[in-house]
Amino acid sequence: MKLADTSIVLTGAASGIGLALLERLAAHPARILAADLNAEALEAACRRLTGRPAALHPWPCDLSSAEAVDRLFEEALARLGRIDLFIANAGFAYYERIEVPDWERLERIYRVNVFNTLYTIEKMQALYGDRPYKVVVTASAMAQIAVPGYAIYASTKAALDRFVDGYRWQLDDPRKIMVVYPISTRTGFFRAAGKDVPLPWPSQTAEAVARAIEAGIRRDRTRVFPSPVYRMILFLDRFLPMHHLVQAIEQRRFERWLKNQGPVS
Repeated sequence: MKLADTSIVLTGAASGIGLALLERLAAHPARILAADLNAEALEAACRRLTGRPAALHPWPCDLSSAEAVDRLFEEALARLGRIDLFIANAGFAYYERIEVPDWERLERIYRVNVFNTLYTIEKMQALYGDRPYKVVVTASAMAQIAVPGYAIYASTKAALDRFVDGYRWQLDDPRKIMVVYPISTRTGFFRAAGKDVPLPWPSQTAEAVARAIEAGIRRDRTRVFPSPVYRMILFLDRFLPMHHLVQAIEQRRFERWLKNQGPVS
C-alpha cells in the first residue's frame, strides 16, 4: 500500500509507538487525523511536526465508547474525505497482582484495548466493503506469550489476535488487516502500567517498531513481528519451551516487584 496521497487515522498518536509512527508518516504527502486521549501532548506533537509533507489534524478523544469511535469516524471523513488506512494503536496496560474482583477495571481496559478496535474493524468493512482499505492493529508479543503481572493486558491482546485470525477469512483480501506484535518498548507505556514497573524482556525502541509497521504497510503484510529476537523465540518455541524461559524471567521480576510494594493493605 502506498502512503503518498493517503488518508490515515492514527490512534494513540501522542506517545510511544503511536508518536514514533506519526513522525514517520508525517514524512509522506498524506492526510493524517491523529487521535489521542492526551490533548496537550497530541497538540504539541502535531505542532512539532508542522512543515512536514503530511497535513496533520489532531483530534483529542477517549475511545472507550461506541459513541466516541463513531464521532472519530465522522470527524475523519469530514476532514479527510475518506479513510484509506486506519491504525488502531490506542491502548494501555495494567501491571498488578490480581486479588479482588473488579468488573469496572476489567471493562475499562477491554473497552479501550478490545471493543474499540473490533468496532473500528467492523466500521471500516461496513464503510468500504470490497473496496481497498487497510486496518493496522497493534497487538503485542503478549498475545502469544503472556507473562506474570500482565495477565489482563495479555488477554486483551490475545482477543485481538484471535478475532483477526478468524475474521480475515470473510474478507475478499486478507491483507486488509495487518496485526503487529511488538515486544516491550522503551517508552512510558509500561511505566504507566503501575508504580516502579520493570520493563519486560526483551525490549526495543518505539522507532524500531514504527519502522517495521511502515515497511509492513508498504508491503501489504498481514502480520508484522518488529523484533528479530522475538521471531527467534517463536521459532525455537516449536522445538523447545522457550515461552517458559521468558515467563520464568518475568516471574522473578514480578516477585521482586511484589516484594518492593510492601504488604497488601
